[in-house]
Amino acid sequence: MRLLYLTPLLSLAACATPSDRITDALEGYGLAPQQARCVGDRLQSRLSVGQLQELAGLARTYRENDPNPQALTPTDLIRVASGVHDVRVPLEVGKAAANCGLIPGTTIGLLNMISGA
Repeated sequence: MRLLYLTPLLSLAACATPSDRITDALEGYGLAPQQARCVGDRLQSRLSVGQLQELAGLARTYRENDPNPQALTPTDLIRVASGVHDVRVPLEVGKAAANCGLIPGTTIGLLNMISGA
């Protein structure tokens, strides 16, 4: 009987977009909802599912070993992204962090120049 109550929730979870999952995770780390949504939307549009999955795996590992897992600084976010073997991932994470107001805007030009965007 309890399974019937969970079925709609499982269906909703299966329909969540990568952006939704990123947003939820970043909000769980303490980012403001608007900033988390901004980063989630940008990363979904610029990274492949495989890149996002590798990033998510590293983030889970980082969170398990973090002495303060409820807080995520921009430096933490970029540090996690730098562990992905594809150089595009940390660049896109850095650009998303800068464009979404997580780090000073003066780095946006440098990140765009490095990535060719």
